[in-house]
Amino acid sequence: MKFVDIKNDIAFRKIFGNESRKEVLISFLNAVLLFQNDKKIVTVEILIPYQLPSLKGGKVTIVDIKAKDQNNKNYIVEMQVADVDGFDKRVLYYASKSYSSQIERGDLYEKLNPTFFIGILDFEITQNPDYISRHKIIDIETGENLISDIEFNFIELPKFNKKETELITIIDQWVYFIKNAENLEVIPSSVNDQGLKNAYEDADKHNWTKDELEAYDYVLMREQDERGRLTKVQKDIAKSLLKSGLSAKEVAMHTQLTEEQVRKL
Repeated sequence: MKFVDIKNDIAFRKIFGNESRKEVLISFLNAVLLFQNDKKIVTVEILIPYQLPSLKGGKVTIVDIKAKDQNNKNYIVEMQVADVDGFDKRVLYYASKSYSSQIERGDLYEKLNPTFFIGILDFEITQNPDYISRHKIIDIETGENLISDIEFNFIELPKFNKKETELITIIDQWVYFIKNAENLEVIPSSVNDQGLKNAYEDADKHNWTKDELEAYDYVLMREQDERGRLTKVQKDIAKSLLKSGLSAKEVAMHTQLTEEQVRKL
């Protein structure tokens, strides 16, 4: 088996936004949100199903996974590979807009249903040492969660360093899949959840069409080009700082380059 990189936009949307494989998204949501027994998600409606984007325009539009369950609760699942300015505000705006758009002007507020945002981040953003954190609106003194209809969940991939033998919970297994699938050759023997098994099967390149693989490679190429552009910008900044008299160590502190990279400049 040869698995794709789940963090690739095409792969992410194909695996989590596939209408014919809804059990994948259901399993993931139940695992992240700790839904059990009568609170478990049984069915979902994927509001923006996976469709292979046209590459003729030279641009791939990133579409997050939006769904609602049998109780009309709303879910937003987003893959974010790079930290950007205003990320926290964008997430709040995004979730709030999804929540408020459920009703029209004049409708009763009782018609509003809870919204859950799940951000899979390829960078660190919180002070929580755990790889998954849950954020709610609470009373600072009592911890009361009176305003409970919007919840934010962040999975910070750099904080997840468990090996296959250390995977205890289903969410451990899911995050291991998202972070490491492209480096694996077989489905881990510990996986017994059918939704996760299907996710591995969907991530196997042998099950992809030629058009899907071309789109996947195209997005990968664009990501590499963007990383190259950012690295060049950092090097240009570093050269200017070196000319101003800063040491290699000081320049490294002000850029995303290592001290060794700065010395080579």
